[in-house]
Amino acid sequence: MASDVLIIGAGSAGSVVANRLSADPSRTVTVLESGERVTDPEMRRPELWPFIHGRSYDWAYRTTPQKGLAGRSLDWARGRGPGGSSLVHAMAHMRGCRADFARWVEATGDERWSWDSLLPSFIRSESFSGGASDVHGDSGPLPVLLPGPDLSSPLVLDYLAAWEALGVQRIPDHNGGEMLGATPNSLTTRDGERVTVSDVYLDPVLGRPNLTLLTGVTVHRLIVSRGRVTGAAVTRDGRDEIIEADTVILCGGSIGDPLLLMRSGIGDPEVLGAAGVETVLESPEVGRNLHDHLLGAGNLYSSRIPVPPSRLQLSESMTYLSKDGWERTSGAADIVVGCVVGPSASESFTAEAAHVAPGAGYTLLFGVTNPTSRGSLRISGPDIGDEPIIDPNYLDTEHDREMFRLALEHARMVGRSDELARWRDSEVLPGPSVSTPEEADAFIARAAITHHHPVGTLRMGHTDDAPVTPDLRFRGVDGLHVVDASVIPSITAGPVHASVLAIAESFSAAASY
Repeated sequence: MASDVLIIGAGSAGSVVANRLSADPSRTVTVLESGERVTDPEMRRPELWPFIHGRSYDWAYRTTPQKGLAGRSLDWARGRGPGGSSLVHAMAHMRGCRADFARWVEATGDERWSWDSLLPSFIRSESFSGGASDVHGDSGPLPVLLPGPDLSSPLVLDYLAAWEALGVQRIPDHNGGEMLGATPNSLTTRDGERVTVSDVYLDPVLGRPNLTLLTGVTVHRLIVSRGRVTGAAVTRDGRDEIIEADTVILCGGSIGDPLLLMRSGIGDPEVLGAAGVETVLESPEVGRNLHDHLLGAGNLYSSRIPVPPSRLQLSESMTYLSKDGWERTSGAADIVVGCVVGPSASESFTAEAAHVAPGAGYTLLFGVTNPTSRGSLRISGPDIGDEPIIDPNYLDTEHDREMFRLALEHARMVGRSDELARWRDSEVLPGPSVSTPEEADAFIARAAITHHHPVGTLRMGHTDDAPVTPDLRFRGVDGLHVVDASVIPSITAGPVHASVLAIAESFSAAASY
């Protein structure tokens, strides 16, 4: 089997790229996806997103024990099936702020990754509930809902009022270029249900005769000959075969892409040799620069009055703040505090959380927007069944620990505000026993959970050590491109999904082959 373009991964980025590139009828496009079509009705229900992890459509990765998290390992949910991680994510749609993309420009030396240059891609991707404007689109594939007071929890409305009473500005939404302030989360839902990227980008165009989606395909390695990728070795319907292509685009995400490259002999020779893989191309940074958002779960309260069930997706609002105080209303965010309409805690505090039943409590999550800790991932053996070694190296830097303490302080500040007094009974976590910086650090180490935003393992950059070039070509292998969260050099302040869509839209618009 042969194709002009072979896309590996039918997740969020792969769905966008497949749609846009197959719009040219002269170009044949094949998409390979390891998972099958997901029919679980609970996947569609926004309020159940934390509870569907670990099912058949989750890769269910797990990190190594983390020194910064009191030796704990974290489960890393990654979607498996058409739609990828849009099958399992929290549906919050936040582009990031101008300052985030200024760092991308610094890393790449290319203005195409600035906020202003990416804005048309953001607009092109969405159908915004508030209609078209200078920063929003109303005719793109993906529905983006900005909830109003009629849908938001009364708890969250009081939470937002509490920030305003403290002097924090209320902003229209998280997607106008600046994020400092309080607002409800925009969500990728429609008519009360989750919408995956495959639903709106890939599925509607599968009737194109030049587009083929193959599911249930195991991709073992890339075929590289004389410095050029020529296809992939796969197992399909129980048979091993080679699928050939003139161009290969990796859209398997921050975990899947580097693991495939390493199995193909592309990476750090020391890592490859330890896993029993012969080196085809030395690329030492493959799998490095791994980073992710953590959230403290959490600043938990028992409630004086019943907390109505969320009509959205539980975590209804994130407030982004500067370490410099309320006076700064633009620029980079440093910390975040979110409001969850229900009790939420890490596995370290199940006993404490068990005393707060759903409807009888609520949680303020807190975290660091731009962590400086960096980790890595690597293969443990030559086969896809060999467990990857994922070490995000959480809370390795003093910056991250200091910002986490500050985030906890701000969560507790808004938690004890007058505007939340009608809800607040008592603070269950961390509780009165946590008051010193040392006690806060110990609590955070046990309370922190992943925000499910791993990025950076094939970072793009203008220097030769960056695995991917600013135009998303993989260095050292002709015909190979990378288009997904793995190329992000430094994480955006909020959830990365919206930025992944913009990366894919930008790449597709610039494609010249």
